[in-house]
Amino acid sequence: MTQNAPQKDMSFTSKDQPLLEVRNLQKYFPIRGGILSRVVANVKAVDDVSFSLKRGEVVGLVGESGSGKTTVGRSILRLIEPTGGEVKFEGVDITKLSKSQMREYRKKMQIIFQDPFASLNPRMTVADIIGEALQIHHIGTPQERTERVGTLLKRVGLLPEHMRRYPHEFSGGQRQRIGIARALAVNPSFIVADEPVSALDVSIQAQVVNLIQDLQQEMNLTVLFIAHDLAVVEYICDRVIVMYLGRVMEIATSRELYQNPKHPYTEALLSAAPIPDPTVKRERIILEGDIPSPINPPSGCVFRTRCRYAIAECATKVPDLREVTPGHFKACIRDDIL
Repeated sequence: MTQNAPQKDMSFTSKDQPLLEVRNLQKYFPIRGGILSRVVANVKAVDDVSFSLKRGEVVGLVGESGSGKTTVGRSILRLIEPTGGEVKFEGVDITKLSKSQMREYRKKMQIIFQDPFASLNPRMTVADIIGEALQIHHIGTPQERTERVGTLLKRVGLLPEHMRRYPHEFSGGQRQRIGIARALAVNPSFIVADEPVSALDVSIQAQVVNLIQDLQQEMNLTVLFIAHDLAVVEYICDRVIVMYLGRVMEIATSRELYQNPKHPYTEALLSAAPIPDPTVKRERIILEGDIPSPINPPSGCVFRTRCRYAIAECATKVPDLREVTPGHFKACIRDDIL
């Protein structure tokens, strides 16, 4: 494993103490082989990822399929256990907490899943699905929980009488609204939205995105918004984190990133995003080949095998995530491009 170089501190001042700080996060999935099932290799799904989120901020996490976005989100919530690094929530490193200690933090940290049908138990009514977290955390009486479920359903654009129905009786967009209501049931302060609109029809996506945005502003939620659709990310997010093959390539505000990308990978992603104005022409940058295997990633910069600006030094030096302009970070050794 490559020795981590000292990184510039991306923390905010004590006045704006981050709600969430991720430092050198790693998640390796072991590959076992042989008679004794020994570990013969590791899938490096997430490797040395660092970023911060301040209260009330919406941060987008983008990248190709296989770049490690969902693994980052689930590792932060400890739905899967990180291999290394720190995840500080309200100043506490939750990776070191026991299961009983972690339960208290689960009320503050929730997730909206990508597939609204697979994430809902088909044998449970909507009332049971949304009220389950309230029951687990011993919040309210049975009557108060029922009232809370009805209030949440109205809040996400459904009707209280829907609580007696089952998931198969709803459309995809309605099921995702139920998933959002479930995430909000225990009044969390942080939500991981794991591609919440990618499984929905285009006509429904805007409704769900607007709902998430309205709820975020109303409840001052901090959101890590994982997505493929760069247009959605630009619309809803304050800052954007770009990932490739388990590593962070660039971090910047949405406006800065979309108008002035500093990393070749971000440049290529933005070149593929459609522009609503047909008179505007954009150079299309085609990335050759597929994303490399996380079992044996390229040496040096992991993006170099597909980068049109790559030089010999890119194969030998792992680029640090460094600040190139105020609030704008990139992991690239070249400053003579972009």
